[in-house]
Amino acid sequence: MANVKEIIDLIVGGVNKKEEDLLNKAYNFAEKAHLGQKRLSGDPYFTHPFETAKILAGLGMDTQTIIAGLLHDTLEDTKTPEEAIKKEFGDDILFLIKGVTKLGTLKYRGHERHVESLRKFFVAMANDLRVVIIKFADRLHNLRTLEFIREDKRYRIALESIEVYAPLANRLGMGKLKGELEDAAFPYVYPKEYTEIEEILKEKKGLYEKYLNEVSEELKKELKKNKIKFVEINYRIKHKYSLYKKLLRYDKDIEKIYDIVALRIVVDTIEECYRVLGLVHSIWNPLPGRIKDYIAVPKPNGYRSIHTTIFTGLGGVAEIQIRTKEMHAEAAYGIAAHFAYKDQKDKKNRDDKNKFKWIEELQELKYLPSDPKKFIDHLKMDFFNDRIFVFTPTGDVIDMPEDSTPVDFAYSIHSDIGNHIFGAKINGKMSPIFSKLKNNDIVEIITKKDSRPSNKWLEFVKTSIAKKHIKSYLEKNSLLSKLKSFGRS
Repeated sequence: MANVKEIIDLIVGGVNKKEEDLLNKAYNFAEKAHLGQKRLSGDPYFTHPFETAKILAGLGMDTQTIIAGLLHDTLEDTKTPEEAIKKEFGDDILFLIKGVTKLGTLKYRGHERHVESLRKFFVAMANDLRVVIIKFADRLHNLRTLEFIREDKRYRIALESIEVYAPLANRLGMGKLKGELEDAAFPYVYPKEYTEIEEILKEKKGLYEKYLNEVSEELKKELKKNKIKFVEINYRIKHKYSLYKKLLRYDKDIEKIYDIVALRIVVDTIEECYRVLGLVHSIWNPLPGRIKDYIAVPKPNGYRSIHTTIFTGLGGVAEIQIRTKEMHAEAAYGIAAHFAYKDQKDKKNRDDKNKFKWIEELQELKYLPSDPKKFIDHLKMDFFNDRIFVFTPTGDVIDMPEDSTPVDFAYSIHSDIGNHIFGAKINGKMSPIFSKLKNNDIVEIITKKDSRPSNKWLEFVKTSIAKKHIKSYLEKNSLLSKLKSFGRS
């Protein structure tokens, strides 16, 4: 039997008496509103908002958001009037529920549906990120019960989850949620490939775990000996869909993938992270080129951690991740983790605004209703693709899609720099402007007053912003030349 205590027990830092009373009130209100309703599985409908609220509580969300999760279907699926919700729970919770309701009402199909879904997400994100997080939780629970839905609808929901929901969760730093969404959708979109991955994991998991258990025991001994306090040491197995994508990248050669299982060391401070890294490398030899410091240079979605891959001495290699408690929470829950730190919420919200400027960029994207596919392709490239970090000569970090070029880099700084790019130095060496940039490259753009964009640039640039400015410049100058020519005739 469902019980509100199951939700309360999951809330980070617990709740006060006022919050507990409000949660109880919302629980009873939602249960009564959905009374007599059934899901396709035959379960009472109330199980869905209840499980949605549990997911939100597990994500570290604030009480208001959890309450909105409990009530998120009351406007759409019951006869409950807005006034009743406003009277009992206030304007903020009503705002969140209405936001979720708007996200759910789509009348489009195919690419048009995806575009409209995404545009609604962008508006919701700009207004209040919590609306989107509630929708993520709602979608995750629906995916867990997808077997009861007819096959064609099942496939559409699963595909949309992989193509729209999971990439958005990833860009918000919600790695755990992104992985759960993908894994829940994976068997319905690619059933054959899902079965193959399951077999691979079944075969390899035991061996990797053996390595990591031995490494873990050795490490615990050394940490104690060196008086380095650790909060926890655990391991994670790579999400199935993530492993599938990586196998595609490496021609299905499992031996080239070193992070199927990773050991995680959680400590209290950043200083201890680096001490642990030194200790790890004093015990085991690191694999060259596999040390990544995401604390010094976080990923675009805010992810921070140190990664190193070591030779275990047991005939294999293992990835080790080192991070603080806060980094560990953020790695799993991204922006949602910030709601758990109530005393720092205002500061974190400001930080989020800076970190997620791309949300505003998304809103500004224009698309032709006649060509929704092009819009989605742009999104996949500019916002959902794998990202790289590229540095300016002064050390500023520019977040760009994989395979971007110096021309893309120039336009991301300013359209005038892009329009007058003459050459580029990559890591101090002169390089063609069509070179593919790599992670951690330092790029210096050389401009020349009489240098101009060319049609050829459109063949190699990756970002929509670069394509937009190049086309705009070419069209403008083509028109000017025609007018000048007309004036001379």
